Amino acid sequence: MEKNHPEKPFERYADDVVVHCKTERQALFMLKQIKHRFKTCKLQLHEQKTKIVNLRGFAQKRYPKSFDFLGFTIRPGGYNHNGTIKAIRGIFVSQKSKKGVMQKFKDMVIHKRRRPIEWIARMVNPVARGIINYYHKFRRSAMDEVWNQLNNRLLKWVKWEKGLYKKAAVRYLQTKYKENPKLFVHWLVVHP
Repeated sequence: MEKNHPEKPFERYADDVVVHCKTERQALFMLKQIKHRFKTCKLQLHEQKTKIVNLRGFAQKRYPKSFDFLGFTIRPGGYNHNGTIKAIRGIFVSQKSKKGVMQKFKDMVIHKRRRPIEWIARMVNPVARGIINYYHKFRRSAMDEVWNQLNNRLLKWVKWEKGLYKKAAVRYLQTKYKENPKLFVHWLVVHP
């Protein structure tokens, strides 16, 4: 890319590459060039992942409008500029990533731990901090669903551990939040 097409920006991480083109014609040409280059190197492109995506503009063919890259979905988004809707590329946490994070918390089986809430926080916080550091770079609110689910898991722990019904369990978590809002790192984003 640097040698033959320095004018085209691209991102690479391990074996994933995204090449930015301005027109459909340019994208078709680049795809042909990349296939040829891989063939000469005796490498094979992943057929499902190798595609042209149209994030904006006109094209003769219909192309997908989004793609996933490094746990994010890149797709057209819009914003209001003086009453006019402008289209721009938007970066969102992918649904696959959200499901993976929620599965990670599910696998911790928090509700079955017979330990103090501070111990639960020490177990959950390193994972939650890593997720916040990675996924909160672009749209913080995109992860609210994940943090609400984690709060529901904590609520289930309170109900089991303290033998409380839902309303009392919610009050217990809210009291813990008021006493120490930094007990769980995700409470800085979505509190109980």
